[in-house]
Amino acid sequence: MTIKSLAGIPFPELFGAFSLAFNDYEIQLDSGELETMLHRRGFVPELSFGAFDENKLVAFTCNGIGSFSGTKMAYDTGTGTINEYRGQGLAGKIFNYSIPFLKEAGISKYLLEVLQHNTKAISVYKKLGFCVSREFNYFVQKNEELKLNSKSAPANFKIETIDLSQAETLSSFCDFTPSWQNSFEAISRKPDNFKLLGVFKDEQLLAYGIFEAKSGDITQIAVEPKNRRKGIGSLLLKEMVKLNQHDSIKCLNTETACRSITEFLKSNSILASGKQFEMVMEL
Repeated sequence: MTIKSLAGIPFPELFGAFSLAFNDYEIQLDSGELETMLHRRGFVPELSFGAFDENKLVAFTCNGIGSFSGTKMAYDTGTGTINEYRGQGLAGKIFNYSIPFLKEAGISKYLLEVLQHNTKAISVYKKLGFCVSREFNYFVQKNEELKLNSKSAPANFKIETIDLSQAETLSSFCDFTPSWQNSFEAISRKPDNFKLLGVFKDEQLLAYGIFEAKSGDITQIAVEPKNRRKGIGSLLLKEMVKLNQHDSIKCLNTETACRSITEFLKSNSILASGKQFEMVMEL
């Protein structure tokens, strides 16, 4: 068994190992979806590592590299082990092997998210030195089960396409800092994948929504606090549903402490499907 960088590993080989490692998960990704996800999350093969049984990739950690909360961090874009190689502590060995390389690249913190029901993984991460930084909800709803709020925004509100720089000027409208995969930096890695919508009244931008139509992902949605409860958020959501190319709509990694987003999604029959921990470790 050898641990080494994923630099130079052909994508089909990585996709094959990823598919085998996650074949018991409820959400499955095809090759294109995995490639898009890795790109959005800042995957750097040279700073990602895998365990190889002879030449077969059997366990891996795909690391994203970027700036988050003003700090250069590494982010666990996907850690997996093929079923027959589990129980050997490979994830921990790969992580420990990676630390000197990450430090050499100027990275001071490592960030990850883990499903709360995955108690084994949480235990491993805590032993490695990770601490819980935030708690997230994730929401998924099939299109045919959506029942959108019938509340209509006044006629003088209009939706227009905006650019990323316009959306960034409204970041103060958010009630919490978006997670790594929903950050403006992540969006900027592949901006053409997203629909950016703004709600205007008398040329004033009062709200924005960022939506990945191919995956059905509500990446960000925010309304100026003093203009909430006027149907603006519902107006944005209805437009996103119209644009959706996926069989479901989802909103991942909203802070559980943020009641406003939870209640808004609930009022549109988009219910919480589960919870995650965001965890961080100083390198």
